[in-house]
Amino acid sequence: MELNVKTLEGKDAGKVSLSDAIFGLEPREDIIARVIRWQLAKKRQGTHKAKGRAEVWRTGAKMYKQKGTGRARHHSARAPQFRGGGKAHGPVVRSHEHDLPKKVRALGLRLALSAKFKAEDVIILDSLVAADAKTKVLAGAFETLGLTNALFIGGAELDSNFKLAAANIPNIDVLPVQGINVYDILRRGKLVLSKAAVEALEERFK
Repeated sequence: MELNVKTLEGKDAGKVSLSDAIFGLEPREDIIARVIRWQLAKKRQGTHKAKGRAEVWRTGAKMYKQKGTGRARHHSARAPQFRGGGKAHGPVVRSHEHDLPKKVRALGLRLALSAKFKAEDVIILDSLVAADAKTKVLAGAFETLGLTNALFIGGAELDSNFKLAAANIPNIDVLPVQGINVYDILRRGKLVLSKAAVEALEERFK
């Protein structure tokens, strides 16, 4: 498969050949969903906490006598049914991470790339380099290319001017190729790859 390469100014810069093994797969929603769920689970802090009846401080005395009141039998005021009592089965501090085989993760990434290519949402740029760290200039270039919601994937090292200039533009994310992931690919409308990123991906999945 071949795709046209453009410059940041919107000019043609030749063509690039894309691997069918990376961009030509038939997308599978089940695999992609598994990878996204794994990613989001890893991002969760898991610091939610509610106090159980053993952790709240209230008097340990029996609320009222056992018999003769005509009311239900109770002892501790720390019980969950009382105001100020502990939470029954409340959230506790824990990790939400779960395992996912490396092969499934790698397949999920290739399927996400293929899904973007199939939807014609992949753009290849010659390079992600800005002369100055000027947000206004870069935003104008993106407008020329029709990019309002996009993920930019550069080479192993990002150009500092490009990264700084893009940081203040809403709905624009910039990542080095080693940071590419399924969730960020799918949460943005367009996927913009540099030629260096394409080469790195082909080397990675060779």
